[in-house]
Formats: sequence, C-alpha cells, structure tokens
Amino acid sequence: MDRGVYALVLENLCCRARIGALGVREFAPGYHIYIGSAQGSGGLARADRHVNLAFRRDRPPRWHIDHLLLDPHFSPVAVITAVTGRDCECDLATALGDPSVPGFGCSDCNCSSHLFHRPDDPLPEILAAFRGLDLDALIRRIKNTGDKHRV
Repeated sequence: MDRGVYALVLENLCCRARIGALGVREFAPGYHIYIGSAQGSGGLARADRHVNLAFRRDRPPRWHIDHLLLDPHFSPVAVITAVTGRDCECDLATALGDPSVPGFGCSDCNCSSHLFHRPDDPLPEILAAFRGLDLDALIRRIKNTGDKHRV
C-alpha cells in the first residue's frame, strides 16, 4: 500500500460539535480541510477509511476527525492524496495556515492545528500547497448517492 499525505475536504453548515477532549466547538459554514499522514502500514487507505466512516457511521469516534465524520452537519466532498515517503503532514498544515481550529488533529506534533476553515471552495489553494511541497496530488471527488457513496 502506498504511503503518503492527504487532505480530506468536508462541507458543512454552521454548527456546534463535541470533539472528544477538545469539548464543544463552533464551526463556521463552508469547508473544513483536515490534513493527515498516511505513513503507517495501511498507507493512503486511511483516507478511504475516513470517507467510509462518514457514510456507514459504524464505529464510535477515536480520532478528532472521526467526530466530524460522524456529525450529520459535515459531508466529505473530496480527498486529495499524494504518494510520498516524506513525513510532510505538518509542512502541508503550515502551508494552509489560518483560519484553523486550534488544537484539532495535532496532539502528536507541535502544530497549532491540522483542521482549517475556508468559506469557499478550497481545492485550488490545497493543490497549490501540495505543489509548493513538490507533491503530485490526486483529487478524488466524493458523491453521495443515497445510502452509498462513490469516490
């Protein structure tokens, strides 16, 4: 399985959501971008597991992102991946910068966040961030078709 880095794009309505130990947070409407690492044994299949959780909702939340994926106000709309052996998750998060959700998804690093908000379509900005790190990005749009989804 290929290892790499990914960005998961969620579209959402204005809402409040409980995020484990982070507590209840306010989320502005628009898009939220979660940056993740796929350097483990499962590789980039991790991004697909996130998407599957959002549609099946078949397990309790374990990670910060799981809370959003299980919340009905959030819908995954795209996954951007890049195959790389470099550990560049934090570099990608830094490239996106603010506005962000402080403390989200970064309990194992020194970043201020790995979740970012944009009021409008963030795909051009995300692709530019991948290119700026010399990463060859692949975009997969997610379509929800009733009880099923297509990537």
